[in-house]
Amino acid sequence: MAKWQRAAATLAAMMVAAAAYAAGETAVNPAGKPVGNPASKATGAPIQLALIEGMSGPFANAGAAVERNLRYGVEQVNARGGVTLADGAHPFELVVFDSKGSAEEALTQLRAAADRRIGYVMQGNSSAVAAALIGAIDKHNSREPGNRELFLNYSADDPALTNANCSFWHFRFDAHAGMRMDALADVIQRDKAVKKVYLLNQDYSFGHDVSSLARSTLAVKRPDIAVVGDEFHPIGRVKDFAPYIAKIRASGADAVVTGNWGNDLTLLVKAAREQGLDTKFYTFYGNSLGAPAALGDAGVGHVIAVADWHPNAGGAASDAWYAAFRTRFPAAQDDYPVLRMASMIETLAAAMKRAGSADPTAVARALEGIRFDNGFHPSWMRADDHQLIQPLYVMEMDKAGKPGVRFDNEGSGYGFRTVLALSSERTVPPTVCRMKRP
Repeated sequence: MAKWQRAAATLAAMMVAAAAYAAGETAVNPAGKPVGNPASKATGAPIQLALIEGMSGPFANAGAAVERNLRYGVEQVNARGGVTLADGAHPFELVVFDSKGSAEEALTQLRAAADRRIGYVMQGNSSAVAAALIGAIDKHNSREPGNRELFLNYSADDPALTNANCSFWHFRFDAHAGMRMDALADVIQRDKAVKKVYLLNQDYSFGHDVSSLARSTLAVKRPDIAVVGDEFHPIGRVKDFAPYIAKIRASGADAVVTGNWGNDLTLLVKAAREQGLDTKFYTFYGNSLGAPAALGDAGVGHVIAVADWHPNAGGAASDAWYAAFRTRFPAAQDDYPVLRMASMIETLAAAMKRAGSADPTAVARALEGIRFDNGFHPSWMRADDHQLIQPLYVMEMDKAGKPGVRFDNEGSGYGFRTVLALSSERTVPPTVCRMKRP
């Protein structure tokens, strides 16, 4: 058996055990051996999952990466026989709707999904879009209780979505901006070379959250640090970040804190490289699509990122999951695995099994408090606010092959090593959610 085949076999066994654990069953599989009987093919009507995301426009590459990761999760569930309900086994079916990155278009696509009676909506690449979808779903579910929709959020990180604006119909599977900022600040706190910080973010709700959170968190953990710049730029519209880099240089900043993602991050770090800016970038998404290649050698030792998981997290189970993903998507440009997206699909399947139904209301209740452990990344969905609690990693960019960097990103020759690993217990945030339940 080839190495990749062994990895795939280990992953399959691991996911069976994880699904059993999430459904409240006992499954112990320390040796990575098969658990239970091989799954038969699902023959029931497909359970459709609507992905509403920007599949065209300036962030089309980010949308494609989301689709790839969600499709991988769907394929993993279906390969085990789908979701077993009272009337038999049902496969998942991913249905993609292009929001073009617009909240207005996302709402149009939401109505299209409702017309097709698709009960599960997934989105995450914009907190502004997520907020619009949550509001629309709340109203829709009140008006049409027989055609309810459940919103699964894999990336929209505005803390308000699970705090003041929390909704019974919304579940977040990513750490919110406050959780990520707290992890980054732990590392900044230890970096005594940082005396001045420049905040540069996208001009929308999430970017403003990053700015305010950076200020408040650093004021507590490093009150000696001076914020020498706090600027916002139009999202997805800046083609040349050189003027911003010039401002950062002029400010004398030792570090930049940014929540930028997609092309806004790639172009920013590329401009920094071209301008020879010698400062650290503390980022939410510095390990994301295209960023390591854009930075090149200039990013080594300069770029810090935070994520729920990364390929160099280490451990046999983690390595097996990554190897199986790369087997499915071997192209270098597709080497962008996002664990939480596949785990979201797995957790949804487990909740349906627990509920014994694919009805969104029943599944929402089953998701509350559910625990999912794939063998290397334990998580649980807090019932109070529907915020997933999971480990977080802060990591630093370096050349592949250096200590702690066995794998690179997207064939770039650059990867990340862990500088701080936080267990689930250390990432639990406070919440002010006062949820209204049906």
